[in-house]
Amino acid sequence: MNTNIQESDILIALSDKQFTSQRAIAEHTGYSLGAVNQSLKSLNDAGYITEDNKITDKAKKTLKSNSPKNAIILAAGFGMRMVPINHITPKAFLEVKGEYLIERQISQLGEAGITDITIVVGYMKESFDYLIDKFNVNLIVNPEYSSRNNLHSLALASHKLGNTYIVPCDMWAKTNPFSTKELYSWYMLTDDSTSDSGVRVNRKKEIVRTNTKSSGNSMIGISYITKEDAKDLKAALAQMDSDPRYDNQYWEEALFRQDKDRMSISAKVIPQGDIIEINTYEQLRALDDNSGSTDSDVLKTIASTLNCKEEDITNITILKKGMTNRSFIFTANNNKYIMRIPGEGTDKLINRTQEAEVYKAIEGKGFCDEPVYINPDNGYKITKYLDDVRVCDPENEEDITKCMAKLKAFHNTKIKVDHTFDIFGQIQFYEDLMGDIKSGYRDYEQTKANVMELKKFIDGQKIEKSLTHIDAVPDNFLFYTDKKTGREELQLTDWEYSGMQDPYVDLAMFSIYSYYTKEQIDHLIDIYFDNKCSKAIKARIYCYVASCGLLWSNWTEYKSTLGVEFGEYGLRQYRYAKEFYTYAQEVMKSL
Repeated sequence: MNTNIQESDILIALSDKQFTSQRAIAEHTGYSLGAVNQSLKSLNDAGYITEDNKITDKAKKTLKSNSPKNAIILAAGFGMRMVPINHITPKAFLEVKGEYLIERQISQLGEAGITDITIVVGYMKESFDYLIDKFNVNLIVNPEYSSRNNLHSLALASHKLGNTYIVPCDMWAKTNPFSTKELYSWYMLTDDSTSDSGVRVNRKKEIVRTNTKSSGNSMIGISYITKEDAKDLKAALAQMDSDPRYDNQYWEEALFRQDKDRMSISAKVIPQGDIIEINTYEQLRALDDNSGSTDSDVLKTIASTLNCKEEDITNITILKKGMTNRSFIFTANNNKYIMRIPGEGTDKLINRTQEAEVYKAIEGKGFCDEPVYINPDNGYKITKYLDDVRVCDPENEEDITKCMAKLKAFHNTKIKVDHTFDIFGQIQFYEDLMGDIKSGYRDYEQTKANVMELKKFIDGQKIEKSLTHIDAVPDNFLFYTDKKTGREELQLTDWEYSGMQDPYVDLAMFSIYSYYTKEQIDHLIDIYFDNKCSKAIKARIYCYVASCGLLWSNWTEYKSTLGVEFGEYGLRQYRYAKEFYTYAQEVMKSL
């Protein structure tokens, strides 16, 4: 159709109702009277309307050819910023004014005649199954939802593109944003100005990138793609999806494929507040403070522990998605805290009663702040927030030296608890958790046999076991400024895996998480032992590097069966298992 956006909008308006005047058309469409006059003339000249502004058969055919045929709802993501809700429900099932977001979207699409609906799912994918029976939707599973962004999700459904609405699952629309009539591709934004956008709408209704200091229009994310533009979008998605550099990109980047400075489709600008993106718990509470989704046991725990009301819990912000847990910062009673929520499958991996025992054993010894709250049953933990915190830089000599001194001081306390962290037992434990699923490493059985051989050497050594951190990785050494003294202090956090073990296991764990080379590991050993490490102890540490490498490799393989991926981390750990078996053997032979 050889018309511009302005003419297309006016043609759709004319197809919906008969107007009494050109001024009425201008008021309805928002275009100036002069623009309406010019557009009507162009439409008439092109044969789309008659002299009295009625649409022709040609216009009806064009409208039918470009009318919406289907929709793709993107609902695979974890929704990191939705703590403390998303540990029990996907964002698509947030309840607003008595409706689930995704059910409202499906119903609104149905009102516009769209019944061919595909939903791309991932996190808690089982929650979506009933929608097949209730609404006759189709599901596409994105198994890589935790490691790749929604560009991959849309690529999985790209065969459905063509006169298609693309809809993010976390949008609540006051009125129906979908229509039975569309004539061109568009991407929806609001008319407000925000510094978080990165794009703005220019006078030509083009969506252009802004620089980092400029404000732009808020991106809503709903889009319409005609069958003509779908060809280019499919090609862009296919190319970018095959390139690992785009694993963390949103699908909108594909719209910038041909021109890096502007989208390939036009803007559709709506008033602020007509459609609301729900990214955080507090946004949901602001939209509907009676939402059933705000009924959170996490918030109840916080309120009860800190003796405050749930509505007094504010400034909820995601802290990180760790390898084991999800954590968020919040404010209550004018103080900041951190809440830990255990991640998927954690109940099988960590004994929370033993964790609580560790915190009791180290209480008052200055190695970490005592938890404000810890629940051995569900793993919830609340701690005070430390301002100006930084973690250890494993490439910084001064940081490493301080961390090893702190670690050595902890080891020298020789604290005892009633449970042991069994490295070789845990290797088998994670393997058993995978059930019939075999390791992806073709030489796993030989690698495991080699590592288990090292156990004979370790068992033959005289080892004084004591409480060992086990997860003494650089990220768990926290540097912070003491408010009273103004000095930089250091503490250890995340004691989940701690138990009785050879303390030198902690050196191995620090090393393999840091991806240290053999030379760097030797240097770390020299720092800890003041250049006085015996060959026998070095051989033990090499054995721990190998065995812990296999342990965490098995751990990542198990976590991948739950849909949680850690990129190259598992592969690097497996390499430690193989390479340090050889290094350990070399040192052992020299004893």
